[in-house]
Amino acid sequence: MTIRAGVIGYGLSAKVFHLPFLKALDAFEVKAISTSRVEEAAADWPDARIYADPEAMIADDGLDLIINTAPNHAHFPLSAAALRAGKHVVVEKPFVTRLEDGDALIKLAAENKRVLSIYHNRRWDGDFLTVQKLISEGKLGPVRYFETHFDRFRPVVRDTWRESDGEGSGILFDLGPHLVDQTLTLFGMPKALTAQVMMARAGARSDDMFRLTLHYDGMLAVLVSSPFCAAPNLRYKVEGEAGNYVKYGLDPQEARLREGIQPNGAIWAAEDPADYGQLYTAQGSEPVESVTGGYQGYYYALANSIASGGEPPVTASQALTVLRLLEIARESSETGRTIPLSVPKDA
Repeated sequence: MTIRAGVIGYGLSAKVFHLPFLKALDAFEVKAISTSRVEEAAADWPDARIYADPEAMIADDGLDLIINTAPNHAHFPLSAAALRAGKHVVVEKPFVTRLEDGDALIKLAAENKRVLSIYHNRRWDGDFLTVQKLISEGKLGPVRYFETHFDRFRPVVRDTWRESDGEGSGILFDLGPHLVDQTLTLFGMPKALTAQVMMARAGARSDDMFRLTLHYDGMLAVLVSSPFCAAPNLRYKVEGEAGNYVKYGLDPQEARLREGIQPNGAIWAAEDPADYGQLYTAQGSEPVESVTGGYQGYYYALANSIASGGEPPVTASQALTVLRLLEIARESSETGRTIPLSVPKDA
């Protein structure tokens, strides 16, 4: 079975994080793209149908799957239209901008017996998989402190929708979903949340810096994003009773995909040994070979889910829990309070 895919959008998300994998995997075929960049998409994908209107593409009977990479405010209406049209749907993160919209999409997917999944691709980062492996193997002992960063050096505000004052804009909704989803995957639901979310740059129109503290029994998880980090970027700092793991720099997949490297073969995403993280114990320190990641893992699992009717690689309920925590983070920041959590853990 070949899954016939249509992609909404032709920006960075579509061209870097989705289309290369649809092209590389035999389970998928790119049949259509909707974009205002009609000529560019037609030149790059001469065998695909190019639509200027996403609604027209959604109505295309020759498609099985819609991948929604539109701006955040359009995640709900276009995904809802696709589900009503009987299409399976992948939505870029964040899932939606309002909790009630997420509930509505989950209901629509169930009613139409379609797969609905959210692209939390950073679960397939090699450094994250390495942290997961070290914890599961007990190399760090019980974890008492977990710190994760997604920092950049962007001290000047850019003229993009992500940095505007529109619905779904701001860094909390841009990078926050990655960090929250990874933390929930590792440790489950926290007991409480304390957050600082701010507009730190001159001329900022939406939040551009955050620090979220997730409170667990016997552990703190601190999630940070700053636009002022020109130094080597700390990615993970994990402190346990048996040792610590410290990792700098991002997983290499995004940079390689931006350079046009295609995700072919098993080791295209392997990290350079010079970038390995370091394990510190009472006996000394040593580099830890990073697990080789690969965002193709998401799409392999998606294809299996569509073929079998099983659970997708990231469920909509999991993504909605991420959104709930982001909304609670805003409340915590605005009120200056630590907020106890009663959000049910996703099964």
